[in-house]
Amino acid sequence: MGRLDGRVAIVTGAGAGIGKGIARRLAAEGASVVIAEYHAESGHAAAAAIERDFGARAQALQVDVCDKAQVERMVRSTIDAFGSADILVNNAWARRPDGAPFGGVEAKTDADFDHAFRIGYMAALWAMQAVFPLMHERNWGRIINIASLNGVNAHPYTVDYNAAKEALRALTRTAAREWARHQICCNIICPAAATEAYQAFATAQPDNAAEMLKLNPMGRMGDPETDIGSVALFLASEDCRYVTGNTLFVDGGSHINGVPWLAGGA
Repeated sequence: MGRLDGRVAIVTGAGAGIGKGIARRLAAEGASVVIAEYHAESGHAAAAAIERDFGARAQALQVDVCDKAQVERMVRSTIDAFGSADILVNNAWARRPDGAPFGGVEAKTDADFDHAFRIGYMAALWAMQAVFPLMHERNWGRIINIASLNGVNAHPYTVDYNAAKEALRALTRTAAREWARHQICCNIICPAAATEAYQAFATAQPDNAAEMLKLNPMGRMGDPETDIGSVALFLASEDCRYVTGNTLFVDGGSHINGVPWLAGGA
């Protein structure tokens, strides 16, 4: 028997990277998983791989989390298909579609912040509000929000992203306080993982990436499934019944002294 047998999880942005790793780790422990993904092809591929590798139930939903109606439909569809929505992992993130460049505080536009807060904060809020009635009714729930060391350490040139992720941490802690009496545990992971995005960064800026790894006490980036996913598994399980409102830095110790992420090598 798995630690999540009978549970149903929604993981946003689960077609690749950290979301995919978390979805696979939850499925390996028996959870039925909804892969909520903007890119339909990668979402369906991730769901098919879960069914093949773990024999778990998995369903891909094409979702734009920047659209409140689609987020609410995501939750309704999950309940219709699986009868529950016990675990919510808000992980989805994407840069602006027009590929706005990194830049200092003085260069950031309203559009930069509008996008960052819509995908990095409002999407999570909408999903949390949508799952709350069922979790309240059943007196059990797990919400895991993916934030970032960027915000905690105020990394330069990404103030829109940093601010949205820190707002997400505030939301999570407040929900943890308010919903604790309903046995809904809300926690945050700040990860460092060798995702596809990190690999692209390391290829484009190898010197910067090498310096970052030198300052990581463990000297490596985490694996999305075995490192980040395993912590998400704990937070999603019954073992987490007395843990709420916490930020877990799953980063090999990078947060201890701070790791500089200087976009553009500045």
